[in-house]
Amino acid sequence: MKKNRLIPIVLLKNGWLVQSRGFSEYQNLGNPTNAVRRISEWGSDELIYLDISKDEQYDIRRDDQNYPNRHSFFEIINDVSKNTFMPIAVGGKINSLGDIEKRLQSGADKITINSKAINEPEFIEQSANEFGSQCIVVSIDAKINLDNYVVYDHKNSSLTKLDILEFSKQVENMGAGEILLNSVDRDGQGNGYDINLLNLVTDQVKIPVIACGGVGEWHHLQEAFEKTNVDAVAAANIFNYIEHSVYYAKKYLFENGINVRKPDLINIK
Repeated sequence: MKKNRLIPIVLLKNGWLVQSRGFSEYQNLGNPTNAVRRISEWGSDELIYLDISKDEQYDIRRDDQNYPNRHSFFEIINDVSKNTFMPIAVGGKINSLGDIEKRLQSGADKITINSKAINEPEFIEQSANEFGSQCIVVSIDAKINLDNYVVYDHKNSSLTKLDILEFSKQVENMGAGEILLNSVDRDGQGNGYDINLLNLVTDQVKIPVIACGGVGEWHHLQEAFEKTNVDAVAAANIFNYIEHSVYYAKKYLFENGINVRKPDLINIK
């Protein structure tokens, strides 16, 4: 039986690892490469690495972080890929097939598309045809609007008129291999996943869905697996503050009967 996956998300903003709250507040957490190294050592199944920078400034302009200053996102991804053996999905500022190719050449295993998929759904099909569906993850940000879920455009910080279920089905039909489904309303709140949202989408599509948005305790991860048909659970903030967090999260899931890979004690020092 296919194992359920546990996937930390790392947010990069102008060279720094940050914590997000409601897609509008960001707290600096430090060195993005060291964070990835720790996540890998703690036994993560995969990693999602998202560049949310508004511009091309990645040099942190400090020399006291035990980390070389980098001037491009590709340099950072190259650093990250050398610090882990787990699959890495990379997203942010993807506007062409060439952008995808550069990220794959820099060490990414998968690509996460967001705004480009909203504005040009045919780009999903083009990407899947060029690089394979298994390589293409479409990130869908969902927000409640008048009791309905609509797609939120993070790049333009605005609601679209796209119904979440119709868009999810379109994404699948265009050839995406997976959907990363994030609740904007739950982002950074720590009150658990939006179970209703997850059920609506997983009932609509057959491709794997990764849950995201709202994790504050380990049992929220368990709840997603027990109450929905998601293939994986993802989170960002909770993994940044607890030493060996990924290991303990997986241990919790394993001991509570969730079909995850057995947590690895070797990396716990």
